[in-house]
Order: sequence, then C-alpha cells, then structure tokens
Amino acid sequence: MTKADIFEKVQEGIGLSKKESAEMVEAIFAIMKSTLESGENLKISGFGSFIVKQKKDRRGRNPQTGESITIEARRILTFKPSGVLKDEINKQVSP
Repeated sequence: MTKADIFEKVQEGIGLSKKESAEMVEAIFAIMKSTLESGENLKISGFGSFIVKQKKDRRGRNPQTGESITIEARRILTFKPSGVLKDEINKQVSP
C-alpha cells in the first residue's frame, strides 16, 4: 500500500476531497515524524508503538579486509505491534 492508496481510503471513508485527504494524512505523518526525530516514543492504541532506541559504539569488522573498525553510536527505530493488531493479523479464517 502506498501513500496514494491511504489518501484514497481516507477519502472514501470520510468523504473529504482528494486534496483534503492528502493534506490530513501528510499532517499526521509530519507529526509522527517530528515526534520520532525528537527521540520520543510514539504509541498508537490498538495499533502499536514506535520506539526510538539508542545504540552505543561497538566493535565491528570490515568484511572485505578483515580490519577491525568502530561502528558509531546511532539511534534506531523499532516497531512493536499491539496485542489487538497481532490478534487481527493472526485471526484464522473459517473455511
């Protein structure tokens, strides 16, 4: 699914114009992005949590030369789905 598909689904579900739907979805994504960029975690009830984790410097190895290197500290983003989302994804379809 692409952003354009999401715009379309919002348009169908709410009845807004295509432009208004696109603006709404873009605004939501902008809020989510700025929240995560600032290092805050983002929890969406019934969907899941986006968690920003800090990784420390660590020792690594260049696979081509075998030379030992230091991999710099960085932040990573992880997603943990909620129990509700897991249940919906794993729901068995009755034959």
